[in-house]
Amino acid sequence: MSEGYPLAAAVSPRLQVVETVPSTNAKLVHDAQRDEAGHPHLSVVLTRDQRAGRGRLDRVWTAPPGTALAISVLLRVGAVAVADRGWIPLIAGAAMRGAVAAQLPDAEVTLKWPNDVLVDGRKISGILAEVVPSDPLTVVVGAGVNTTMTTAELPVPTATSFADQGAEGDEDRLIADYLTALQGGIADLVVGGHAAVADRVTDHCSTLGREVAVSLPGGETLRGRALRLDAAGRLVIDSAGALAVVGAGDVVHVR
Repeated sequence: MSEGYPLAAAVSPRLQVVETVPSTNAKLVHDAQRDEAGHPHLSVVLTRDQRAGRGRLDRVWTAPPGTALAISVLLRVGAVAVADRGWIPLIAGAAMRGAVAAQLPDAEVTLKWPNDVLVDGRKISGILAEVVPSDPLTVVVGAGVNTTMTTAELPVPTATSFADQGAEGDEDRLIADYLTALQGGIADLVVGGHAAVADRVTDHCSTLGREVAVSLPGGETLRGRALRLDAAGRLVIDSAGALAVVGAGDVVHVR
């Protein structure tokens, strides 16, 4: 079912819109494992009512029904070099940043490493990528986008939405732009490796050059200045004169 999203349906070979779902990522992973042939590259599950979404470090991501989009995309990445696969979620973040920026031309829309989309420094979208357990060559990338969420409904002061920005987002165009850029980014990664996609990430990454505090998966916090991304897409940090490389973590921009 793709009624209401004709532009997006023209990009994706399989666009499934569901009224409500606990998690679009979990549904797409489950469905793809049961019917691999029926879920080609760029298959999508989409809802405006996700009840049990997840973020990085196993955080719960929730929103009032109808106020946010949750979209998961299945990517067949067997042709991507193993060393370059860390760039897949970064490419997704860059794709969503571009889709959001196209609808908020007067705002500063940036990426917070690895793939949060910020509007004037506040988060409008987050992305979570996971490998399908039964198939290491298939990745599901989930994204949440705050759309009609009012200022009063925003979960934290550091969040924003299209409505909070005084804009009425075109959801179909947003998804179509995101899918188109994501498709192109993965194709470029296959052909040219990380060098072919690095600029589209780093050119809009507001984390680079900033003082940051990174919550690591083990519970530690790393503080320092974010210098660059390495060849695997990891964040290189100068922490008290020692270089540290972070492959996963939750970043806070220190003001």
